[in-house]
Amino acid sequence: MAIPNYTYLKLKIPGPNGVITVGSAFSHAFTYDCEHFELATTVINSSELPRLGESSTLVVPDCNKPTSSMTFRPLKETKAVGIDPTDPTKMVRIRTQLPAK
Repeated sequence: MAIPNYTYLKLKIPGPNGVITVGSAFSHAFTYDCEHFELATTVINSSELPRLGESSTLVVPDCNKPTSSMTFRPLKETKAVGIDPTDPTKMVRIRTQLPAK
């Protein structure tokens, strides 16, 4: 794997007889790095995206139909407290006991 080393503006590549060092200007190294990143990202996305689409199923929940997780079930240790003195129907339930640890 080629690793650009911006500190020394050299490209160091492992070779069969040791490290191969290629010198270049910072602008060239940066330009090639950006181009290869975009190319690699495009190749990976083009191969992974269709596979992800095939393996996932589209599920659209019906927002008008309540589910069991949406159902409010008050605990036995709750107390109704009024929040609006002018409207006795506006109430909240608070827990009266702390859970045991």
